[in-house]
Amino acid sequence: MVTAMKRRTFLIGSVSGLSVLALTACVPPSPTPSSTLTPKPSPTASLVPKPAMMRRTSWSADPFARGSFSFPAVGATPEQRDALSKPVQDRLFFAGEATSPDFPGTVQGARESGLRAAREVGAAATAGERIAVIGAGIAGLSAARALQDAGFDVVVVEARDRIGGRINTVSDKKWPFPIELGPSFVRHSGQTSLDEELIRLGVATAPFGRTVETRTPAGLVVPVPDIGPQAVAAALAWAVDQPADVSIARALADSGASKLSTTDADTGISDTDWLDHEIAAVLDLNAGASVDLQSAWYTSTVLGADDDRIVLGGFSTLVTDAAAGIDLLDSSVVTRLAYSDEGVSLRLGNGESLGADRVVVTIPLGVLKTKVMEFAPPLPFAHRGAIAALGVGTLDKIWLQFDQPFWDTEAPLWTTVGGDGDFKVWINMVPLTGEPVLMGLVAAESALRLAEVDDDEFLAAALASLEPFLAPAPTPK
Repeated sequence: MVTAMKRRTFLIGSVSGLSVLALTACVPPSPTPSSTLTPKPSPTASLVPKPAMMRRTSWSADPFARGSFSFPAVGATPEQRDALSKPVQDRLFFAGEATSPDFPGTVQGARESGLRAAREVGAAATAGERIAVIGAGIAGLSAARALQDAGFDVVVVEARDRIGGRINTVSDKKWPFPIELGPSFVRHSGQTSLDEELIRLGVATAPFGRTVETRTPAGLVVPVPDIGPQAVAAALAWAVDQPADVSIARALADSGASKLSTTDADTGISDTDWLDHEIAAVLDLNAGASVDLQSAWYTSTVLGADDDRIVLGGFSTLVTDAAAGIDLLDSSVVTRLAYSDEGVSLRLGNGESLGADRVVVTIPLGVLKTKVMEFAPPLPFAHRGAIAALGVGTLDKIWLQFDQPFWDTEAPLWTTVGGDGDFKVWINMVPLTGEPVLMGLVAAESALRLAEVDDDEFLAAALASLEPFLAPAPTPK
């Protein structure tokens, strides 16, 4: 189990002659979503039955996340992820999904980055040194586990009152299986050691096939043509030849790829609708950001892969296992990190200090962007440039448990085309678990707007988006 450490064990006023001013600080307030977002009328009452249970997320409004994951914004480069991962004076070491060049935005990327940071610390430190780790997500706990096993004196400082960071599994008797409020998938299964670790821990996963059912607002099942992907591919091909990176939105417009017919086919769906579907169900979801923010040079245009697996047995088992026996200082916000050749000192939100020889920083990119934590001296230019350039996207979820299915499809993945529903993608858990549970996904501007509303309005938006999947009413005899 996690060791709840006593503050007097690690809290000090200075470390190795590095003094820290007695600052008064407080936990920052939750961020206010952008007021420039266009309001949307509240949906009318839906024909979809109300669920027995509902859980939602709001990662953009979480002060300890400020978003879901990083994405390649216009002008950002993959090399900046590598720059962000570089140690500073062999005192500061960085980990987290945003520092992963191979698997950004994934649990694998975060975990591997933590193990990489632990190796870097081990190469620079001497036996018995005190190592602080900021953040008890999978990156921080992976680093802490490896460092403690290597014989270092480790303490993890976590702002939340729980471990896991953006891994947040809900396991209670009201739900038939553990639900994930954070990541749900093992991406690119088999390419990292994460699969082996989940098997060792007995965490159930299942293959997630790419069988997709797409419906129009009228509930008509329609095949997905290549119109949207081809338009995006043409725009990105045009962008490659440009002298500077541009947004996908601009590439679509300036290349002419978005000049598609707006005339509805027999299905009621136009070519323009299919391009909008590709944007909403693939590009926005991948980045958690709108296409006017995404890089046309580096954005992924593939949603998932055939080797993806969905986690059914609780991702939290991964962090609980890594945290076993680790000294943890929770509910502790780091507001200032001072470092020199002699060591590091962390100022906490309650005015106390913590000293260490070295520190592993796993704070999410969204929080680093807010400058809530001061670095003294400031980080090198390359680190600051990477933090500023890389984007942070938002992908929120709603989990709905029904008494019985109101739908008649066995497809595990649903999308909608046309219409103005906010939740364009749904995951049907019936073929995976046998339980009448749905997981809805909302991203980018829609997610930011819905972060402002209460649970009732959030649920209403979700139910309205599900109307195309209502089973046909029985024909009277």
